[in-house]
Amino acid sequence: MSTTAPTPRASVPRTLDVSGTPKVPFTRTVSVELRKMLDTRAGFWLLAVSGLLLVVVAGIVMAVVLANDIGITANGWVQVMTVPLSLLLPIFAITSVTAEWSQRTGLVSFTLEPHRLKIIGAKLVAVVILVVATMALAVALGAVANLLYGAFSGNDVVWNVDGSAFFWTVVNQLLYFLMAFGLAMLILSTPASIAVYYVVSLLLPFMVYSAVYVLVSWGPDVLPWVDLGYAMAPLVGGGPTGPGGPGLEVTGTTYAQVAVATLIWVVLPMVLGGRRVMRTEIK
Repeated sequence: MSTTAPTPRASVPRTLDVSGTPKVPFTRTVSVELRKMLDTRAGFWLLAVSGLLLVVVAGIVMAVVLANDIGITANGWVQVMTVPLSLLLPIFAITSVTAEWSQRTGLVSFTLEPHRLKIIGAKLVAVVILVVATMALAVALGAVANLLYGAFSGNDVVWNVDGSAFFWTVVNQLLYFLMAFGLAMLILSTPASIAVYYVVSLLLPFMVYSAVYVLVSWGPDVLPWVDLGYAMAPLVGGGPTGPGGPGLEVTGTTYAQVAVATLIWVVLPMVLGGRRVMRTEIK
């Protein structure tokens, strides 16, 4: 008895057609980037420490104003609450970018979504959402602290939040977050980006610029063109180091100074950093 061998079929090349596969929505990419910023051990503890710092600062200010019978209003509480937010939370903007390289998550991120600009844009939107959310938290805590101050001191509660000053305070916070974001894209290293950011935003203004402001005749005229803090001082209602003091006059030159300082510390790092992100090899 004999059997007939089956005739082999002609090999047909197999192709994977993904033309009909829908693209990942931008909103989903933003939600993923928000989760990546907050849903980690480092993100959780950074957020927790920032919240604890808010409570500690509010408690210290409350004790000082009550002990010395100093009046404070809602506007003052909002200004107090924004200080802790500007100290730690910009690290979120830095790590959202540098984690793709320092923790090598870019191998996954840029494989699932090969359009790097889309991911960078999602990270940028996530940073803006974080700024708005934290400012809303600062306002809420400021309102609670203002009510407690009225209850403990027996003084009338004053709700005098200036709309213009608050708007520019939010803009100021956003610019510093974007500065951190741009420096992170330019450097692509978490420790180096954090160090450079704090040198530029804290050490230079308080250790170098303040001396120049007081000791050099041209300091008050030049510094607002090169430092965001001095440029924004008249708009948010006070000088960053004290000599200018509150109530600085807002003129057309003030807006020009803000534009130039923003160009130097926000736009330029983001343009150069975006160029580097697009060209850097993922390893």
